[in-house]
Amino acid sequence: MEFLQRVEAKPMAWIYLVIAGLLEMGWAIGLKYTQGFTQLAPSIATVTCMVVSFAFLSIALRTLPVGTAYAVWTGIGAAGTAFLGVILFGEPAEIRRFFCIGLIIAGVLGLRLVSSH
Repeated sequence: MEFLQRVEAKPMAWIYLVIAGLLEMGWAIGLKYTQGFTQLAPSIATVTCMVVSFAFLSIALRTLPVGTAYAVWTGIGAAGTAFLGVILFGEPAEIRRFFCIGLIIAGVLGLRLVSSH
């Protein structure tokens, strides 16, 4: 029975991991708006995203290998934050930058494809 529960839990673990990665983007971007945690509303939102992101990562780690899950979590956060930095903060939108973001995304997808979980 435990095996069947783990098989059913695998797709959900990946969904939880993606949610955790998206929330990591939220708190990384939120840090910019907190202005060093001097702005109350952005600070509360940022800390909330941090806590919930860690919670979803923790749930995903019940099923997924820590190395894979952590790399995917940080990859989603890093690539998404870099992309949002261009949109929200006018950071350089150079082809080299997007190529490197693409490499991060390729690595995340590659980890998903080669993961036995």
